[in-house]
Amino acid sequence: MPRYYTEEHEWIDVDGDVATVGITDFAQGQLGDIVFVEVPDTGAELSQGGDAAVVESVKAASDVYAPVDGTVTEGNAQLEEDPALVNSDPEGEGWFFRMTLADKSQLDALMDAKAYKAFCDAL
Repeated sequence: MPRYYTEEHEWIDVDGDVATVGITDFAQGQLGDIVFVEVPDTGAELSQGGDAAVVESVKAASDVYAPVDGTVTEGNAQLEEDPALVNSDPEGEGWFFRMTLADKSQLDALMDAKAYKAFCDAL
């Protein structure tokens, strides 16, 4: 399953026309201890680069952006009960939402793991 990254530190795993989205380990490290997560509602229409979710830490509140256009099929309900999952497993069980892809060609503008590592190293 290919994984892509954005400059805003979201990751997206793609399986056919379905994608899972979360924030990277780098992002959760910058935020610190996560205390609240608001995921999008099922059926929400998201636009690439638009607000999709909210994450709050002891340091700051931050928006999570949609890496591509699509429709939300599921929000990670576990994050409401245990927002710290984003800290302990940001690129696994701490995912934010799943969506169907509206335009797979938008993935071409995202980074692969090697490019994302180079991007973070330059920050």
